[in-house]
Amino acid sequence: MPEPVGPGCRKVTYAAWPLRQLDVVRAAKVLYLTGMQSSLSRWVRRIAIVLGVLILLFGLIQLIPYGRTHANPPTVMEPAWDSPRTRELAVRACFDCHSNQTTWPWYADVAPFSWVVENDVNGARDTLNFSEWNRTYDLAEQCGPSVVSHDMPPFKYRMAHPRADLTQEETIELARGLNATVGARGRI
Repeated sequence: MPEPVGPGCRKVTYAAWPLRQLDVVRAAKVLYLTGMQSSLSRWVRRIAIVLGVLILLFGLIQLIPYGRTHANPPTVMEPAWDSPRTRELAVRACFDCHSNQTTWPWYADVAPFSWVVENDVNGARDTLNFSEWNRTYDLAEQCGPSVVSHDMPPFKYRMAHPRADLTQEETIELARGLNATVGARGRI
């Protein structure tokens, strides 16, 4: 019987193979499945390498220290709230970012989420901080309108913190209370 065709083997003509019709079909299936198996194993190896690299990168970015300070400085001075209800709604919807009383979520310890949280809280405290009301804030009068227009709290925050997703009535109540608290002239 002649040697099979393959790398390093001599070429054999089909006439040299005494095959029946059924044997040809079986041989085709074996060749097809063998080709599929090697192709599949190549893809599995590639996916395993990509996953390994991603896991390694995820582990390495955990070494970057930014985003894990979780500083909550002491409260210096709060505004003179127009009512306890306004403060209650502000605590629920605003204080995690716009005060020094941030409740840091579990994902604030995991990079790259910790970077986003730290950056958002620092930016919010610089813009308006209810715990440091002794400072002046250029955008303080925009509190009420930004709540009504649903710019505040931001959508990503409302998705992560369902308690901050106020009803329409609560939104209007918070906006009116913030306008009264910061002394805004506009009506809601």
